[in-house]
Amino acid sequence: MSSEEIIDIVDEQDCVTGREPRSVAYREGLRHRCAFILVRDAEDRIFVHRRTATKAVFPSRYDMFVGGVVGAGESYDEAALREAEEELGVQGLPQPTPLFKFLYEADGQGWWSTVYEVRCELPVSPQESEVAWHTFLTDEELGQRIDDWEWTPDGLEAYRRLAEFRA
Repeated sequence: MSSEEIIDIVDEQDCVTGREPRSVAYREGLRHRCAFILVRDAEDRIFVHRRTATKAVFPSRYDMFVGGVVGAGESYDEAALREAEEELGVQGLPQPTPLFKFLYEADGQGWWSTVYEVRCELPVSPQESEVAWHTFLTDEELGQRIDDWEWTPDGLEAYRRLAEFRA
């Protein structure tokens, strides 16, 4: 999704209040929508990656989710499948399963975030403009890196909420 693509602007209840280019939403701190997808492979390992240095939000940080901004008029479910296939470089992924939704707010920014999970048994070829490095880690391996790697703050918050959701 380019910085000039139109996205829905939403209120504190996640109701659409308008539409703006993504660059305007970022610059003005307008609340919008995002999809976060936890991807597991056939061995139940989690796809982990480092974002490219050119990303507008949280460049060069690690993330345990793929995903992104929901387009104007697009549902969370549609965005989750689109974003997962784009970032992983696959076609024919099953529809990600929605788990929960939360409002992420920090540093004058905010977005409603729906967290999903999907199993990808296809060989991945991550999108070079989005993913600088990637691997699959077990839950234990990921847990060992939580305090050592510089993670995207929204992804880290989603990961912590996912742990609470599953407890």
